Amino acid sequence: MGTEVDYAREIQELKRSMNAVILAHYYQESEVQDLADFVGDSLALAQAAAATKADVIVFCGVHFMAETAKILNPARQVLLPDLKAGCSLSDRCPPGAFKAFKEKHPGAFVVSYVNSSAAVKAMSDVIVTSSNAVKIVNQVPKDRQVLFAPDQHLGRYVMKQTGRDMVLWPGSCIVHEIFSEKRLVQLKVEHPEAEVVAHPECEAAVLRHADFIGSTKALLDYVLKSPKEKFIVVTEAGILHQMKKGAPDKTFIPAPPDNGCACNECPYMRLNTLEKLWRCMKDRTPELVMPEELREAARAPLQRMLEWSA
Repeated sequence: MGTEVDYAREIQELKRSMNAVILAHYYQESEVQDLADFVGDSLALAQAAAATKADVIVFCGVHFMAETAKILNPARQVLLPDLKAGCSLSDRCPPGAFKAFKEKHPGAFVVSYVNSSAAVKAMSDVIVTSSNAVKIVNQVPKDRQVLFAPDQHLGRYVMKQTGRDMVLWPGSCIVHEIFSEKRLVQLKVEHPEAEVVAHPECEAAVLRHADFIGSTKALLDYVLKSPKEKFIVVTEAGILHQMKKGAPDKTFIPAPPDNGCACNECPYMRLNTLEKLWRCMKDRTPELVMPEELREAARAPLQRMLEWSA
């Protein structure tokens, strides 16, 4: 019988020997979050990737997030524990179809959500996250038609907040689109004292029941500061780990999806495990690579996002 690997200890040792930084999204497994140097949402992770001095970036998230890190760090090695950790939103906006969509609206200002491929980013004027989408769209010249891709629900929310009329790509997130309005209302009846906090990728029918709507980071900040003691959380259940760590005396109830499950988890985010994290660092693979021409084309709208978010 072989001895059990102490993944946490070995990952820490590898991190030191490689001069690596581990970045993890809020939707990762709790043990991965606890090992990371930085845990955040897409905007914060992009900012952390842009600022890092490490030689190696190990990205515990999904493929487009590792791509973003590589776009901003061409000279650094970027590792992803599982290359199959994709994104339904990104997959539902193929570059060829997006190019044709863009060509139907010549002269439009293209705003793309960070949940998109490097090829789609390269065809965009600015990138947004759910944290900064309203702020950035408010900075788009008023005389330009705006195309927004790929999340139609976030796009509608931004339209409502900014008053800008935008042409929306008809995409959605498999996690956020299947929250059940009926089951959410039932939860509200069962817990009348609870506040509902929801991510703007949810459908409008779900969002209208929310007391607070915001990015993953905004939801975390809100529940930690709120005087309320109980919350129904309408986003991927991974964020509950940070909520419970920050406010152990409060109660957090994951909103159920419309598929019989008790909570809603992203199947792509959950492909990354402690063992895969250890193996990718030990073997320095899988590595995220991309052609320099594509990287440079995608860098400009990402850089604009970071500047406009400041």
